[in-house]
Amino acid sequence: YKMHNYYSYLYNRVVFSVLKEEFGENNAVVFARSATAGAQQYPVHWGGDCFSSYQSMAETLRGGLSLGLCGFGFWSHDIGGFEETATPDLYKRWVAFGLLSSHSRLHGNSSYRVPWLFDEEAVTVLRYFTQLKCNLMPYIYQAACAARDEGLPVLRPMVLEFPEDPGCRYLDTQYMLGEALLVAPVFSEDGEVAYYLPPGEWSNFFTGEKITGGRWVKEKHGYLSLPLLVRPNHLIAVGNNSLRPDYDFAANVTLHLFNLEEGATATTTVYNLEGRPELTVRAKRQGQKILLQSETAGENKPWSLLLRGVGMDKIKKVAGGRLAAKDGKGDGDCAGGSGGYRHGESHRDSRIVPDHYSGELTIELL
Repeated sequence: YKMHNYYSYLYNRVVFSVLKEEFGENNAVVFARSATAGAQQYPVHWGGDCFSSYQSMAETLRGGLSLGLCGFGFWSHDIGGFEETATPDLYKRWVAFGLLSSHSRLHGNSSYRVPWLFDEEAVTVLRYFTQLKCNLMPYIYQAACAARDEGLPVLRPMVLEFPEDPGCRYLDTQYMLGEALLVAPVFSEDGEVAYYLPPGEWSNFFTGEKITGGRWVKEKHGYLSLPLLVRPNHLIAVGNNSLRPDYDFAANVTLHLFNLEEGATATTTVYNLEGRPELTVRAKRQGQKILLQSETAGENKPWSLLLRGVGMDKIKKVAGGRLAAKDGKGDGDCAGGSGGYRHGESHRDSRIVPDHYSGELTIELL
C-alpha cells in the first residue's frame, strides 16, 4: 500500500531512462497518466480515460490545471474523450481545446477518433486548428523551454499568471497557454462561452479586435473559433510552417506585436529544436516611437514584425527596416516595402522587414 504512489514514479523513471539511453539526451518522452511528486521529471502526462461529454471535457481541464499547479509542465487529454463516442458537435469543440494544449492526440476506446467518421466539417475544423498549432509552435516551444528552465507549466491556471487579481482565484474553465495567450474553450452546444479578462487592453488573436479587461465577457463562437486573447504588451512568435510541428522556428518567423502601451516593453525569444535560443527581440514604446533591438545566436535567419491593428496609414517612418506592401515596392518612408503580405493578414496590420538580422529598428507612428 505504501508503494502505491511511488510505484508510478519508479515505473516512469525506468521507461524514461530506457528511452533516453536509446534516443539520446533531450529526446525521451513518456506518455503517462499515473504520477506522483517528482514525476514531472519524466514528461509528458495526460488526463486519463475521460468520458465523451461536455461535463467531462470541463472536468478534464480542471484536472490539468491542478496538475500544472503541482509542478507538471506538460499535460494533455484525449481529444473527444476516451470512453464512449462524442457527438460531432462535442468532437469539434474538443479539437479546438486539444490543439491548444502542450501536446495533442486523437484517441478513444469504442471508436476511431479520425475526423471523417464524425462529419465533413470535423475534417475542416481539425485541419484548421492543426495548422494553427503548427504556426504557433515557436511560441508554444518557448513555453516548453520555460517549463524546462523555470518549472512553469505550458497550460497555466489564471491565478498563476495573475496572482494579485481576486477574479482569477477560482477560474477553472479557461487558462493561459504560455504567458501571453488566454484560451477559453467552448463547453456548450450553443457555442456560448463566458470568460474573465484581467485588467488591460487585450486583443483577439484572430481578428486583432481590442477588448477591455477587468470584467467578464460573453461571446458566441462557431466551430472555427474560440476566445484566444493576447495579453497586452506581448510579442507572439508565429512560424512559417502550417504542415508540421517540428521545423526551423526562427527561419522567416513573424513576430506579432499587440497593443504596446506607452513605456511598456515586450520581449520574445525563438528557440531551435535543441532548445537553444536563436533570436531574441525586445520592443519598447516611447511616445509615438516603437524601438526594437534584435539579437541572433548562430546562423542569421530572416524574420519580420507584424504590427497588429496598426495600418500602413498610421506609420510615419521606419528606420532600420522597410514596410512591406501588397505591391512589394516601397521604402522606409512608408510608400511600401518588399516582402508582400502573407495569407490571412489584415489591411489593419503592417509588416516590417528589418534591414539586418541583428540590430536596431525604429518605427515612428502618426
